[in-house]
Amino acid sequence: MKEKLYDYIDSIEKDLNGMAEFIFNHPELSFNEIQSANYICDFLEDNGFQVERGVGGLETSFRAVYKNLDGGPSIGLLTEYDALEGIGHACGHHLQPSSIIGAALAVKNLYTDKPFRLIVYGTPAEEGGGGKIIMLKNGAFKDIDVAIMMHGGPETTTDVKSLASTNFEVTFHGKSAHAALKPEQGRSSLDAVLLMFNGIEFMREHVPDDVRMHYTIKEVGGPANVVPKKSVATVSLRSYNRTQLDDVILRAENIFKGAALMTGTNCEYKIVRAYNNKIPVLSLNELLLQNAEAINAPNITPPRQKTGSTDFGNVMFELPGSCIRVAFVPPGTSSHSQTFIDYALSEEAYAAIKYGAKIIAGSVVDMIENEEILKNIQNEFKENKEKAKSLV
Repeated sequence: MKEKLYDYIDSIEKDLNGMAEFIFNHPELSFNEIQSANYICDFLEDNGFQVERGVGGLETSFRAVYKNLDGGPSIGLLTEYDALEGIGHACGHHLQPSSIIGAALAVKNLYTDKPFRLIVYGTPAEEGGGGKIIMLKNGAFKDIDVAIMMHGGPETTTDVKSLASTNFEVTFHGKSAHAALKPEQGRSSLDAVLLMFNGIEFMREHVPDDVRMHYTIKEVGGPANVVPKKSVATVSLRSYNRTQLDDVILRAENIFKGAALMTGTNCEYKIVRAYNNKIPVLSLNELLLQNAEAINAPNITPPRQKTGSTDFGNVMFELPGSCIRVAFVPPGTSSHSQTFIDYALSEEAYAAIKYGAKIIAGSVVDMIENEEILKNIQNEFKENKEKAKSLV
């Protein structure tokens, strides 16, 4: 069966490459991926999927469903297609739809022995927009048993951990005054920001080792001899454990309020974005890498133990999931770089599309054929999520 899946994916190579080329040549930023989303949706509809556009509260998202018989597992295949400002598809998101859809079509058209559902989710705005977070809040992904993604990179591998993060915008409102003639009438918003930063520094000594804290001044103005009336800062807090991070956040909020009290200013703050950490499912990672080894995918390496923050972490916090990363750029290459652009439509990139599709198709069939595989994946997810809570 897997050899037939591989042959089928090879046979639609031209269509898959054409999709990647279209998306690459029409880069669209977060929440504005109109041409890319329409291209993908039209292709899925033409190939027998029931497509619903604009799901989860986002105009450029979609949900495409294919059902074979009644019952069976519901396999979620997630794809991104947003670009980066100023540099286009320097993260390789143009490769994802082709790889995911190649896998979906292979399973749909060749594997008919057992019941299953394939649900392809189009997820906009990964690059800073947190599209999956918005979709989750609006009810998406509740209809799938497992979530699988593909991403291009310098190695063929999977991830174990990602950083949960919460990003704040903190604004202090003070009172302007002439700093030399009437200093007693002023209340400095900038002083409040600096005290807040100092408070965060003092807290740094008393947090778990994996907690990361970053900050910068976003807005402050005026000449040195005028007390600043308004200052805006951004604060980012991270940890590999969301429950642990939530405790740090409560302490940080008290620092925000305390800085205002000490300076006689008013403080307001809002969460700009909040990413959850991934709950790792090592058995699912192993399944994907076994299927990668079966087709001799390039530059296979052990799973990456730690990564940054991603909105896929919010999905993997709610249900078992994994992303197979497929090598197409030289080892050591960082994403969001010119090298990703240089290799975007290379032979290595086209090969990565097929490798990703074959790995995912093989893994999906394994889960459909052997119910114990998916059951073990789901049980491990539940156990690991409970363990994460108990670490605090």
